[in-house]
Amino acid sequence: MRGLRMKNVLLLALALVSAGILSACGSVAPVPEDQFYRLRAKAPSTALSKPLLQGTLVVERFVADGLTAGRPLVFSEAGKPYQVKEFHYHFWTQPPTVMLRDELVNYLRARKVADVVVTPEMRVTPDYVLIGKINRLEKVNGSPPKAVLEIELGVRKVRGGKLVILDTYRVETQSSGSGVDAAVESLNISLTDVYAEFIAALSKK
Repeated sequence: MRGLRMKNVLLLALALVSAGILSACGSVAPVPEDQFYRLRAKAPSTALSKPLLQGTLVVERFVADGLTAGRPLVFSEAGKPYQVKEFHYHFWTQPPTVMLRDELVNYLRARKVADVVVTPEMRVTPDYVLIGKINRLEKVNGSPPKAVLEIELGVRKVRGGKLVILDTYRVETQSSGSGVDAAVESLNISLTDVYAEFIAALSKK
């Protein structure tokens, strides 16, 4: 009889411990869901009456250093421009080196900057080559919050190797809020401004 009572006590204690473990597990906050973002340059409303570059223009995959080349979104703090960090759970749909290159291809085609605009995957012999480098692509926490985009763009003529244009374009756009969504919206505006500025500069060459 005493042994049965002890057995029941042990079973009850085990049940209480199990319930406590399950309760503790249930109180753990769920892991945040991954969020994915894309950049889109606003399509130009008009095309050029005459291409600026006669022939085929190949747009190479952009290059970038360190964190800027990765898919996680990055951010910095106002007053600390030399310190950059990665967001957790916030990612670009593609590496920025590909995403910004593809957006530029679409933009150049819409503006009819060259007779033909392609990427290297088409394996055609180009008349011109465009190379881009992403220097900054980040959310800046501060008051007010903003986003910074800085891209170096250059066009080289294949025959003879003449440099047609090489310049750096930087745009800071204030965000409508402090969240990541607002920063991405700001970067979309900045991207459109940078590409428009690049075309304007190229038209003067």
